[in-house]
Amino acid sequence: MDSTIIMINLFGAVALLLFGLAQVKDGVSRAFGARLRTGLATGTRGGFRSFLSGLVATIALQSSTATALMTASFVERDLIRPRMAQIVLLGANVGTAITAWIVATGIEWLSPLLILAGIVLYRGRSSTRQGGGAALIGIGLMLLSLHLLGLATEPMRASPALAAFIGLLDGALPVALLFSAALAFLSSSSLAVVVLILSLASAGLVSAELVIVLVLGANLGGAIPPVIATLSGPVSARRVTLGNLAVRALGCFIALPLAGYGAELIQMLPFGPAKLPVDAHLAFNLLLAALAWPFSRPLATLMARLVPDQPEPDNAPKYLDAQELSTPVIALTSATREVLGVGDLIERMLVRVSEAFEKNDAGKLAEIPALEERVDRLQQAVKIYLSKLGREGLSDENARRSIVVIDYAINLEHMGDIIEKGLREEVAKKISLGLKFSDDGHQELRKLFDLTIDNLRVAQTIFVTRDFNLARQMMEVKVEVRRMEKQSAERHLERLRDGRADSLQTSSLHLDMLRDLKRINAHIVSVAHPIMDESGLLIESRVRPAAE
Repeated sequence: MDSTIIMINLFGAVALLLFGLAQVKDGVSRAFGARLRTGLATGTRGGFRSFLSGLVATIALQSSTATALMTASFVERDLIRPRMAQIVLLGANVGTAITAWIVATGIEWLSPLLILAGIVLYRGRSSTRQGGGAALIGIGLMLLSLHLLGLATEPMRASPALAAFIGLLDGALPVALLFSAALAFLSSSSLAVVVLILSLASAGLVSAELVIVLVLGANLGGAIPPVIATLSGPVSARRVTLGNLAVRALGCFIALPLAGYGAELIQMLPFGPAKLPVDAHLAFNLLLAALAWPFSRPLATLMARLVPDQPEPDNAPKYLDAQELSTPVIALTSATREVLGVGDLIERMLVRVSEAFEKNDAGKLAEIPALEERVDRLQQAVKIYLSKLGREGLSDENARRSIVVIDYAINLEHMGDIIEKGLREEVAKKISLGLKFSDDGHQELRKLFDLTIDNLRVAQTIFVTRDFNLARQMMEVKVEVRRMEKQSAERHLERLRDGRADSLQTSSLHLDMLRDLKRINAHIVSVAHPIMDESGLLIESRVRPAAE
C-alpha cells in the first residue's frame, strides 16, 4: 500500500508539472502570442539574433517543442531561412535548459504568491491580463509540483525495487538513455523529465554518471515530438525539425561515452551535487550550440538533400497554421488570406467559362472540375480551422469576423457549384451542338459575364477592407443585375415572338445562363450584407408592407 501511495504521489506531481507547463504556454500565447510570433519572424536576420529569439521564445513559452513548430511554420512561408531556423532551435534548446536551471534554484516558496497573483490577473476582462494570469498560475503550479516531487521521491530512498531498477540502468547506459528519451517523448517535454531526474538526484538515488546519461536521453526525446508533428507538413518544415533531431542525436552519441568524465568535471564546479541534472542539461546544450552553430549552413544543405522537394497538392491550404489558433487575430488573418485564394479560383473559373462562351473553345472548360474540387476542399478546411478557433474563446468582434469569413467561404463554394454544374454544362452544350446565339442575345450574356467578374473582384476588396461605401455600391449592383436579367429575358421573348430561328434554338440555354449568372451575383453581393447590417441599413425583406 505504501509503494502504491508513493507512485500515485509521484505521478500526480509529474502530471501537475505537465499541466503547469501547458498553462504557461497557453497563457503566454494568449497574452503575447502575436508579439512573440512577430519577434521570432523578424528577429532572425542574423545568427546571434536568431539564437536569442529562440532562447527568449522558449523561456516565455516553457516549450522548445512550441518554438520548433512555430519556427517550422515560418520556414514554410519563407519568413525564416533554413539556416537561421537551425540556429533558432539551438537557442530554443538552451532556453529550456535555462528554465530548468531557474526552477531548481530553490524558489518553490514563491508558488502560493504566484498562483494568487495569477488568479487576480485572470479575473481581468482583457485577454492580455487573462493570459498573463494563466501563465503566472502555470509557473506557480510548476514550482509546487517540484516541491511535491521532492516529497514523493523522499520515501523512495529505501525502496529495494527502485534501487534494483536504477542499478540495472547504471549497468546499461545506452538503455538508460533510451528509457529517458522515451519518457521525454511521451510527455512531450524534456523539461519535465529533467525536473524528475532532479528530484531523484536530490534524494541521492542516482549516480552522477547515470544522471548525465538520463539528461542526454531527455534532450534526445524532446526533439522527437516536433518531428512527429511535422511529418504530414510541408517539406521545408520537416527539414527544420529533422535537422534539430539530427544535431541532438549526434551530440548524445558523442557525449554518451564521455558521461563519466563529464560528471567529474561538472562536480568540480562551484555548484551543489543536488543540481547536477540541471547543470548537465545547461552545459550540454551550451556546448552543442557552440559546436553546431558553425555547421548550420551545411546542416541546412544536408537536410535539403535528405528531404527533397515534393510537389505540394494544389488543394492543400497554404495559410492555415494550427499554431496560430492561440492568437485569434492572426488566425483570422490567415483564414482571410486562404478565402481570398478561394475567391481567386472562382474568378479563374468564371474567366474560363466566359472565354469558352466567347471563342467556342471547349478546351477552356477542361480545368473547371479540378478548380471546383480545390474550392470545395479549401472552404471545408477553412470551416474546420475556424471551428477550432471558436473553441479557444473569442471576443465578440473576433467571433463576428469568424462568421463573416465562414459565410463568404460558403458563398464562394456555392458559386463554384453553379459554375461547374450550370454554366460549364450550358456552354459545353452550346459548343458541342454548334448553337449560335443572336447578336443581341450574345451581347447581353457577354455584358453580364463581364459584370459578374468585375463584381467578384470588388467583393474580394470589400471582404478585406470592409469598406462601407463599396458595400453600399455592391448592394446597388444587385439591383442592376436584376434589371439586366429581366430586360434580357424580356428581349429574348420578343425575339421568340418575332420567330427568329437563332433565338428559338438557344432559348433554354439563354434563360438558364441568365438565371445562373443572376444566382452567382446574389452570392457575390452577400459579402456586403454584414457591413450594411452593422450600419442598420439592411432590411430583412424587399416586400412592401401592406397598407392598413
